[in-house]
Amino acid sequence: MAALEAAGGPGCARFVGGCVRNALIGAPVADIDIATTLKPEETDRAIRAAGLKSVPTGIAHGTVTAVSERQPFEITTLRRDVSTDGRNATVAFTDDWAEDAARRDFRLNALYADGEGRVFDPTGEGVADAAAGRIVFVGDPETRIREDYLRILRFFRFFAWYGRGEPDEAALKACRELAPGMTRLSAERVSKELMTLLAAPDPLVAMAAMTDAGVLAQILPEAANGPLFEAAVGLSADPVIRLMTLFPTDERLVREASARLRFSNATRDRLAAAAAAAPAVRLTMSDPEVRAAVYRHGARTVADAVYRRWAESPEGADAAQRLLALAESWRRPSMPVGGRELARLGVEPGPETGRLLKAFEDGWIADDFPSEGHAERLAALVRP
Repeated sequence: MAALEAAGGPGCARFVGGCVRNALIGAPVADIDIATTLKPEETDRAIRAAGLKSVPTGIAHGTVTAVSERQPFEITTLRRDVSTDGRNATVAFTDDWAEDAARRDFRLNALYADGEGRVFDPTGEGVADAAAGRIVFVGDPETRIREDYLRILRFFRFFAWYGRGEPDEAALKACRELAPGMTRLSAERVSKELMTLLAAPDPLVAMAAMTDAGVLAQILPEAANGPLFEAAVGLSADPVIRLMTLFPTDERLVREASARLRFSNATRDRLAAAAAAAPAVRLTMSDPEVRAAVYRHGARTVADAVYRRWAESPEGADAAQRLLALAESWRRPSMPVGGRELARLGVEPGPETGRLLKAFEDGWIADDFPSEGHAERLAALVRP
């Protein structure tokens, strides 16, 4: 409430967007955004006068962040679009709440609430949409999309999280016709929306609609949305595992797609490692084979590959769960010998050292990591 008061108080400032929507439908509220009729410079002064920290995070577009009790609150001046290019907008500030609502993406996001909990719904449909799980553009869908083509992905992402029933037909038609315009978007914006969509509790309807509209092929032509992905959604809430099942097990292809969409390094490496390890992972693996795979590829990679195999064979649940439990619980041992031990046996440093250590390691893995007899095994390799 301190941030709301600092943004102008009653009559000037209201909570806006996702925090209002989520409060209405009983969903968790994460970020709290505030809209105000104050100009950005006035907002900055008001925040400081209230004794709060002010951060000019996007002052050119009207946004100042107030920090109250270590929590950030984005406070943005009411705006109207002057011009748009499908990616960025030039805005002018206004004091008209209806103008501000008219430039927003979906009616359920064009909601405002004051400090007393009174909700303001300038489109007249936002509250009803939120309650019914309808994701409907504000005004004409094509116009909204041409202002920012990222709204195509946002439509499917919001449907995955908040939609029910069938997606809005007018929105789908506009998304299908304008999908080629997404080529002008930055890869980072696209990948962020895709990963957030995949993290939804049940993204199946949204992904199916996105596939049918040609949007998935536009951003990820390598993807194959089918039974494997559908099975993975039921097995794991991890968006990386779900994404993995959209790709074939082709490490090169996965790396190329990851680079193009600028996935995070962690996501890229997980996808590539799982693709590389896939041939070595089967649901019929014995315990020693699981330990060997974990030693060579790592527990996380083996678990990812197991989830893929499980999605391919849903009837293998018991086997998959056994493999996952073993991969998680087993602690990878360190190599028990090294160059020092070989030097004691008279082996000079060089290529022969590497060859002998590789031979030792292969035998040690094949014998399921015995804890004794290392010196004898190494000596036998040196002097067969």
